[in-house]
Amino acid sequence: MPPRIYLDNAATSWPKPPEVVEAVRKYMTECGAPAGRSAYASAQQVERDVADARRAVARLLRADDPRQVIFTANGTDSLNLALHGLLRGGDHVVTTVLEHNSVLRPLHALQSSGVEVEHVRCGANTIVDPADIRSAIRPNTKLIALVHASNVTGSVQPFEEVYEIARKHDVPVLLDAAQSLGHLPIEVAGRSGLLVAAPGHKALGGPLGVGILYASPDVPLAPTRQGGTGTKSQEPQQPDSWPDRFESGNHNVPAILGLAAGIRFADQHPHELQSLHAKLVAGLDTVAGISIYGSPDERVGVVSFNVAGWQAQEVAAMLDAAHAIEARAGYLCAPLVHPLLGSEAGGVVRLSLGRFNTADQVNLAVAALTEIAASSASF
Repeated sequence: MPPRIYLDNAATSWPKPPEVVEAVRKYMTECGAPAGRSAYASAQQVERDVADARRAVARLLRADDPRQVIFTANGTDSLNLALHGLLRGGDHVVTTVLEHNSVLRPLHALQSSGVEVEHVRCGANTIVDPADIRSAIRPNTKLIALVHASNVTGSVQPFEEVYEIARKHDVPVLLDAAQSLGHLPIEVAGRSGLLVAAPGHKALGGPLGVGILYASPDVPLAPTRQGGTGTKSQEPQQPDSWPDRFESGNHNVPAILGLAAGIRFADQHPHELQSLHAKLVAGLDTVAGISIYGSPDERVGVVSFNVAGWQAQEVAAMLDAAHAIEARAGYLCAPLVHPLLGSEAGGVVRLSLGRFNTADQVNLAVAALTEIAASSASF
């Protein structure tokens, strides 16, 4: 069996940097204390470490105040907090057909309480036209929810233009940065009406089990759960102070410390996926029978395609069984975009690159897919 080639980094990055593994190991074996719950030395140190991790995320986002950074269970949890914490019956939301189910399903649930949802379409390039978002805004629009980079095609959306439109209409923007944070710069300093949600385990290189939600100070975000925070414990109501207001229960300290280590690693070891991505696209473009979806321009290391004569799941299974290449296939939790791509019958095959992939691995993937495409043509 050939060596394993992991090309599912858009789901979760792998391998994790050694520094991330060590941060988790050290906490689990040498400390283990909770954050913000006790006065003994190790617990106080963990509280400082979690505060340092919060500052690391704030620096990454160029945020003015680390207290605006909320730690959650994952990216889905961050998006749910933003959507359920902001929207009420009678509100109108503008979003897009590119969104992940982590946005689509909370919005669907909110529709039962009277929230109106409008999905802006895009072209075959899977890039939304900001003018279409402007046209969708109504007097009761309370939020624009926009994915920064499509998890299906990797195409980067015009966030800056959309944000300026939103500001002119005094509408907050929720940016789903699941595929972009760690690949693309995102600066929140001085920006009002902005929320940014992301997981810690993708491009940031952290472990599973931690998410980030940044909310600018003017956003009227309400907590969606209540409980112990380690502060104002004698009071029956949830504390008003940020981030305690939103962080009931014990933190996932190993994941938070691993996330901080991943951010530090990325700072010290910058990487550029564009050249590797371009090599993958150029290689697949030469293979007869392969159709690549989305814009040929800026992406975040994600390439989705289909091979004539094969279902997407069949291609992924052959890549794994015969070539030890691990890829994702299907609808990728983004169902509304597939009718626009013509991939509604089974979805797509997705290869997603990470910081530890190599040019040799890309060459092997292209060679494997060339073989698969040729086999379909021989039937």
